[in-house]
Amino acid sequence: MSILTRRRLLHRAAPLPAPTGATGTPLGAAAALAAGATGPGADTASGDEHDPAPAPRDVLRFPENFGWGAATSAYQIEGAAKEDGRGESVWDTFSRTPGRTLNGDTGDVAADHYHRWPEDLDLMRDLGLHSYRFSISWPRVQADGTGKPNQRGLDFYRRMVDGLNERGIAPMATLFHWDLPQALQDTGGWENRDTALRFADYADTVFRALGDRIPVWLTVNEPKTVVQNGYLTGHHAPGKKDPDAAYLVAHHLQLAHGLAVQAFRATGEPGRIGPAINLHPCYPADDSPAAAAATRLYDGYENRLYLDPILRGSYPSDVLADLGPDSRLVRGIADGDLAVISAPVDLLAVQYYTPIYVTADGGTERRWPTSVAAWQQIYPDGFYDILTRVTRDYGPIPLTVTENGLPTIDVLAADGTVDDAARVDFLRDHLSAAHRAITAGVPLESYHVWSLLDNFEWEAGYDQRFGIVYVDYPTQRRILKRSAHWYRQVIRDNGV
Repeated sequence: MSILTRRRLLHRAAPLPAPTGATGTPLGAAAALAAGATGPGADTASGDEHDPAPAPRDVLRFPENFGWGAATSAYQIEGAAKEDGRGESVWDTFSRTPGRTLNGDTGDVAADHYHRWPEDLDLMRDLGLHSYRFSISWPRVQADGTGKPNQRGLDFYRRMVDGLNERGIAPMATLFHWDLPQALQDTGGWENRDTALRFADYADTVFRALGDRIPVWLTVNEPKTVVQNGYLTGHHAPGKKDPDAAYLVAHHLQLAHGLAVQAFRATGEPGRIGPAINLHPCYPADDSPAAAAATRLYDGYENRLYLDPILRGSYPSDVLADLGPDSRLVRGIADGDLAVISAPVDLLAVQYYTPIYVTADGGTERRWPTSVAAWQQIYPDGFYDILTRVTRDYGPIPLTVTENGLPTIDVLAADGTVDDAARVDFLRDHLSAAHRAITAGVPLESYHVWSLLDNFEWEAGYDQRFGIVYVDYPTQRRILKRSAHWYRQVIRDNGV
């Protein structure tokens, strides 16, 4: 790997500071929430009596049987980090290391979902959710990532999945949402090819325990985030800064995906399976040929590096050329790997948060207001662009949106409400873009807002709240935000 390529990779993964106003706070609709204005919000986690009366309006109707859902992940909400045989994960290690997370926050308790899941499932039912996308904690099922499963961990997920089905909510389970067992990290983690094989064994265990109860499975969540944040910038677990290792990790994560798909097919279960990939539409920052060329390569690292192997059976040639023949990725591809990675999938889960504008020298620029997360530019048209691009470039594979949301600094007002008006605007605009994509022929089946609950937001700790349900962490009380009431009406109307 050349010095120039190494510098480009580190620059590509490095978050830029958000544009700020005169007070130094991020620009954008979310910044207005810091004052904690009140309005027609929610008081408790149940009861239609708190919903504002819907105003007469034209509704963009979604297709009949469109699925409306919400999403979470295990380490971000479960807590119970040392209970019932759960092992240590890389995020336990990372978050407990001083200086790694804001305020030293950890997921040890999080939203205490492990103990409060019946209440949370009732909340989902009251919101009218059709689908719930969650993740299974690998170290809760296999403490060390190998061997005999922890029956108490499997029983927890069996009870929760049964509870979802009893409430008429379809479970959508993610096998890996970043919480790799620490014992596997100690033997090389995702740099070690054997970890992909261990993942296939874990996946097989979970399929055989729960496969008759779960209609949709997602294999690996956002491999790109593990690569960029975990191995380029070091902002996520395992906290490395090693470009040579990063893209070997990308290969092994995708190999793990393919092996899990094969394991699922071998069980004979009738459900569906696919990956969950965060996609960022990339645009040239100007009209120059140099910006166009830089954007093409940037898109290769952001999108095609993950889409092409799974959906076309090959890595993008421009990315491989840029990395060079001696890169660990190129040298790590064994005969037959791409056939495994491209094992046919039933659907693709798309996650969208932000666009990227690429300059002629391969850098990036901000073009749109940001949320309180400096990396997120608010640009709903990018959602339309990435959905239509997937269908245009990869054919009519069924799509589900499994993450799309806005972090804010929500405030619980004196009257017990949370008026997250900016989140309502964000969701309305992005759902309108999704509707346009469906009208344009995109086979989008469902949408899952990120997130159901406020949660542990990785290195940002608990300051940034993504949930449509407010979690009062000292009491663990759940409070529907204005956005939750709004979303319930969207589900009732099947439109925005």
